[in-house]
Amino acid sequence: MNKKFTTIVILYVAKKSNTVQFQDLDRSVFHKIFPLPLLYTGNHITGLGSTKKLSLPMFTVLRKFTILMTMVLEVYLLRKTFSKALVYSVLIIVTGALIAASSDLAFEVEGYVFILLNDAFTAAYGVYTKKKLGVEGLGKYGVLFYNALIIIIPITIVCAYTGDLDKALTFQDWTKVPFLLCFIMSCIMGFVLMYSIVLCSHYNSALTTTVVGAIKNVAVAYIGIFVGGDYVFSWTNFVGLTIW
Repeated sequence: MNKKFTTIVILYVAKKSNTVQFQDLDRSVFHKIFPLPLLYTGNHITGLGSTKKLSLPMFTVLRKFTILMTMVLEVYLLRKTFSKALVYSVLIIVTGALIAASSDLAFEVEGYVFILLNDAFTAAYGVYTKKKLGVEGLGKYGVLFYNALIIIIPITIVCAYTGDLDKALTFQDWTKVPFLLCFIMSCIMGFVLMYSIVLCSHYNSALTTTVVGAIKNVAVAYIGIFVGGDYVFSWTNFVGLTIW
C-alpha cells in the first residue's frame, strides 16, 4: 500500500508542476485502465498466498512459468510473433522448472495452485501494461498513476479488515528517526521499482520485462540455498533451477 500511495503523491506533484503529462481524471480513465487494477490485486493476493505455502527456491522455480504464459498472451492479445530461437529458449527455461519441481518432496497442492494463479496474473498484468501504454492520454505515467489511484481504496479496506492497518498505525517505531528514514526510502524505491518495470515494458516487450524479473528471482533462490533454512538440497532441484 505504501508503494501505491507514494506513486500517487509523486506523480500528482509532478503533473501539477508540469514535469510529466497524462490526462486528467474523467470517466474514460476507468475504461482505459481496466483490467490492470483487477490483475494487480489478483497478482498481489496470490503472491502472498504462494510465499506462505512454498519454500523460497521452489517459489522461484515455479515463477518461471510466467515467462511461457507471457509469451502465449503476447501472441494472442498483442498479435506478436517470436523467432524459433526465442521459443526454444523459453521452452528450455520451463523444462528446467519442471525438472526442479519434480524433486519437491513437500508437495503442497494449495501452494502450487496459488503460484500458478500468480504466474497467470503476473503474465496478464505485464501484457496488458504493454497494451495500455499505447492508449491515448495514458502513457507510462498515466498507467502508473491511475492504476495506483483506483486500487488504493480497496487495498486499504482489505488491510483494515485483516488488521494490518491497525498494526501499522499502532507501530511503536513511528517516532524513531532511523525507522522513518528507512521507511521513506523503501517507499521511494518501491516507486522506482514500479516505474522501472513500466519503463522496461515501454521500450521493450512484456516478455523481456518478465525475463529480466526472472533473473532477479533466480539470484534470490541461490541466496535461499544458504540463508533461511527452507531449502532441502537435491541435485535434481539444483540442476533444474540452474537451467536457463
